[in-house]
Amino acid sequence: MLSDTSLFRKSLIAALLLATSVFSSILFIPGLNTSEKVTAITVHRGMGFMRIVEEMQKSGTISSRWQTIMTGRSLPGFHKIKPGRYSIPPGLSNFQLLYFLRTHPQDEVQITIPEGLEQREIARLLASRLDMDSIRFMSAVQNRRFLDRYGIRNNSAEGYLFPGTYHFAWADTPEEAAGFLVRQFRSFYNDSLKKRTSSQGLTESALLTLASIVEAETPLDAEKPIVASVYLNRLKKNMRLQADPTVQYALGQEARLLFYKDLKVDSPYNTYRHDGLPPGPICNPGSASILAVLNPSQTEYLYFVATGTGGHYFSSTLAGHEQNIRKYRAARNSAKP
Repeated sequence: MLSDTSLFRKSLIAALLLATSVFSSILFIPGLNTSEKVTAITVHRGMGFMRIVEEMQKSGTISSRWQTIMTGRSLPGFHKIKPGRYSIPPGLSNFQLLYFLRTHPQDEVQITIPEGLEQREIARLLASRLDMDSIRFMSAVQNRRFLDRYGIRNNSAEGYLFPGTYHFAWADTPEEAAGFLVRQFRSFYNDSLKKRTSSQGLTESALLTLASIVEAETPLDAEKPIVASVYLNRLKKNMRLQADPTVQYALGQEARLLFYKDLKVDSPYNTYRHDGLPPGPICNPGSASILAVLNPSQTEYLYFVATGTGGHYFSSTLAGHEQNIRKYRAARNSAKP
């Protein structure tokens, strides 16, 4: 006859075995949709574990919430899931599912940032494709701590957000995305280019400021060294740059046709009113514009005007410039219906 102690022990062992069996079945039972297709879930910032589980059930990723909840609550840290968009393969158990979300990289988004965008335009572009707020991005690129971290002495990261086609994590923070773009510039701007900048008598900020003006003036790579030579020549002669894109930037509006009254706008960025370079870049230039400033054409040009059919006319005298303006107006008038 079994004693009460032996009976208790056997009952306890049986209960533990049953509990282990039930727990194991919860952990490793497949919890996905029966269609066996890849499913997708989106985890926004601030979403708690219970809400995430609800979204997984809605998407068909799991069929039973309580099994996934028990798994997440039972295993240390498994209920902490980072924000992101995830594509989840079929056939995972509850344990495998949560382990996948903890360890698998979130989906990436390919975004092309064209040359010549202002930082506010980059903010809007990234916010339209990523889980990001454009206002927070603008706050990040003007934050002194962020700027100091990347060695930027200007009041914002304008000019340092290097254009290109990149892959961003959908849940990147504004600081992460902006920092990535600045690091792309730092990678491009190597020691050789730094020496070239110094030999030209320019600072890093002056280089990017000139390059941003060149970028805004012409989309034609072949013209950029010539445009760069015009502004460098004007600086050497202590002539005002009188660059229309700097006025556009000073106005803080979307690009439009400028009027004579716009040239009087009171701003340090208005190169019609102020000598020398503006306080900083007016957009984010690409490599061609930066290299054009470092390797300008050898010219005596001081003026240029659009041809009206693409490209620009260049001249070294005011008389030649006025003649080119007449040619531009004639081309514009002939193009009117």
